Amino acid sequence: MPDRALIAMSGGVDSSVAAYLTLTRGIPCAGVTLRQFRNGDLAWTGPSACCSWRDMEDAAQVALLLGLPHGVLDGVSRFRREVIDRFVRVYESGGTPNPCLDCNRCMRAGYLLDYAAAKGFSLVVTGHYARVVYDPRLARWLLLRGVDPGKDQSYVHYAMTQDQLARTRFPLGALRKAQVRALAARLGLPNASKPDSQDICFVPDGDYAAFLERYTGRSYPPGDFLDLEGRVIGRHRGAARYTIGQRRGLGLSGPERRYVCGKDMARNTVTVGPESALYAAGLFTEAVNWIVPDPGLSPLRAQVQTRYRQRAASATLYPQRDGTVRVDFDRPHRAVTPGQAAVFYRGNVVLGGGVIRAPVRG
Repeated sequence: MPDRALIAMSGGVDSSVAAYLTLTRGIPCAGVTLRQFRNGDLAWTGPSACCSWRDMEDAAQVALLLGLPHGVLDGVSRFRREVIDRFVRVYESGGTPNPCLDCNRCMRAGYLLDYAAAKGFSLVVTGHYARVVYDPRLARWLLLRGVDPGKDQSYVHYAMTQDQLARTRFPLGALRKAQVRALAARLGLPNASKPDSQDICFVPDGDYAAFLERYTGRSYPPGDFLDLEGRVIGRHRGAARYTIGQRRGLGLSGPERRYVCGKDMARNTVTVGPESALYAAGLFTEAVNWIVPDPGLSPLRAQVQTRYRQRAASATLYPQRDGTVRVDFDRPHRAVTPGQAAVFYRGNVVLGGGVIRAPVRG
């Protein structure tokens, strides 16, 4: 049976060009915009970073221009449960979540693929900057970095399974962003110059603490700033307002720069110290997914990326019997943060990754 592709169309330029490129390959297509939330559900009255009526209209307009059928898929309840509620849980437990990872894992690589299969589509196409290739030697689908280092989004797809990779295509993975915008302009797409979203979609103003209070109805009371020896050196505005490695906005006086080094949510304390205290010798991951064959208990060398926009660091991976992985960096690594992902690379190939459980000090 020939392939049929469902294009995830957000209303942005990337997914629009991905739709065009899929059409040029002669694959029958339809477009769908996944609605993930409504501003009213979040008690938000300002402009939205995505999922607005304008975004859906932009997607529909591009689909009409390209001759694609287009519809809207309601994913609001699932997005709330799988992405927003987890975001709240991780923040309230002292971690720093990455909702883009959860969104791609649960919504695009999960919900959207299931919907596509139910509607008779063999492929889902998105406008992400990553690559999926089949390696006949390994008899596995592999995930690779996008060729544009400034836009590479392979990090947020490390949790994809073999079945999901086999049914997903990223047409922009071999292009640079400038090429995508130039092609969109040449095609006359109405969103060719539309700005990229910069913030978490459901926190468009970037004020995570205000969102948490607005969404949960709970307040996050002030508490003590502690130095590395546990001495009280000031008052903070609520531990949920701070992330590991943060320097700005602490409100602490003194000649030396201080950074958030740790949080104790049970005691409502935030520990600060010099930048040197941010460095870790390694980390522990959990919920590990291997895209390449599972190495068992054999150590292996890799480059490890612990933030979305960060250079990967050389390390040795030590898989554990319980399925977790200990990562030992060649050199101490800055601001290892529980709740973020550690993604393992060999060159441009994603080996796998997991959620950071804790840094290894010393």
